[in-house]
Amino acid sequence: MNPPSDSSPPAGPGPPSASLRLARRLARVESRGITSLDPAPPFWAEAEGVTVVDADGKRYLDFTAAFGVALAGHRPPAVVRRIASQASRLVHGMGDLHPPAAKVEFLEALAALMPWPDTRIVLGLSGSDAVEAALKTAFLATGHPGVVAFEGAYHGLTLGALAATHRERFRRPFTRRLANHVTFVPFPETPSEAEASLEAVARATSAPASPAGAVIVEPVQGRAGVRVPPPGFLKSLAEAARERGALLIADEIFTGMGRTGALLACSLDGMTPDLVCLGKALGGGMPLSACCGPADVMDAWPPSSGEAIHTSTFLGHPLSCAAGLGFLETLERERLAERAETLGREATAYLREAVGADVQVRGRGLMIGLGPVRAAAVAARALEEGLIVLPAGAAGKVVQITPPAVAEPGELRRGLEMLAAAVRSAG
Repeated sequence: MNPPSDSSPPAGPGPPSASLRLARRLARVESRGITSLDPAPPFWAEAEGVTVVDADGKRYLDFTAAFGVALAGHRPPAVVRRIASQASRLVHGMGDLHPPAAKVEFLEALAALMPWPDTRIVLGLSGSDAVEAALKTAFLATGHPGVVAFEGAYHGLTLGALAATHRERFRRPFTRRLANHVTFVPFPETPSEAEASLEAVARATSAPASPAGAVIVEPVQGRAGVRVPPPGFLKSLAEAARERGALLIADEIFTGMGRTGALLACSLDGMTPDLVCLGKALGGGMPLSACCGPADVMDAWPPSSGEAIHTSTFLGHPLSCAAGLGFLETLERERLAERAETLGREATAYLREAVGADVQVRGRGLMIGLGPVRAAAVAARALEEGLIVLPAGAAGKVVQITPPAVAEPGELRRGLEMLAAAVRSAG
């Protein structure tokens, strides 16, 4: 429900809370299509590690990591130090014309982690930016405009990324603006479904009307409800794509940089993609994303002649690049991927016992889904008790948790107990 334009949201008994006052102010200045304000949500005032404090001083355990961004926790010290140091010297540069030195340092550090010996990268500010760059790269490299994506996929909401995003709620208002070259095939969760899915990919990539230059896949579908493909599927998918002249794009914006227990989730299935999209955790809390690939693929882009054909004003922003360096430092020093694997295994084991056999618990590392449940009711109940989780899945029957990998065992256990209680109370 959208709030009325004159007063929003309605007042309850007693003086309005700080969050309610902020909700009323926001309703007067932000497009009503952005933030849901009925009921008024908590407005965050500060955060550190796994803890968020709202404008009224209430404390929460954040088991969303702020949409997966805070894998290294909120306000990681190395990120804060790097931002402060960079801000004292250079806040903004001219990313593709007079590049900031921080961009070079960050690109070198990120390239060294990628699975190809000679890596090239296009930076962006959002996950959608990375997907747009990957889709453009695939077209330049293959000359084929077709794209194969998966049912349940979420790749972002800019027009190119939205064309490869499956959920109808996002697509319907803009259908007439979307390119019609994307074919959706089923995303498998069992071996038999995997076989049928690969056959569908083979047909789609060979369509004579619009041959596919790209197959794009999330190694684990996050917003679709933490859907995990069966072992071996991703590796077979890459082989099927390459046999037909298409590039395999791994959308690791949510799953990558340690979230699932490995630097890249696709490596858990023995798959090396042709292109990787990264974001969310990559900037340590600052807007930063990347499309990465081997030089022989990325060199499909023509050399810049002084005016790049794919760029933006804030490309390679020095504060974001500094934050990215701080995140990569934390990733290595705190062994975040290993922590995510260990904590995720412990969390999954606890939840399977705590929520009962009627609720499936699935995921990889610290990317976990529980369902079927009344996800919105569970999330609302958990929020009342001081735990932030999110509903997921097209039908809203999955609760998704993606806690920071820096969570202490006691914090993790306390949050899991609160979640299990919320599942039981929601029925």
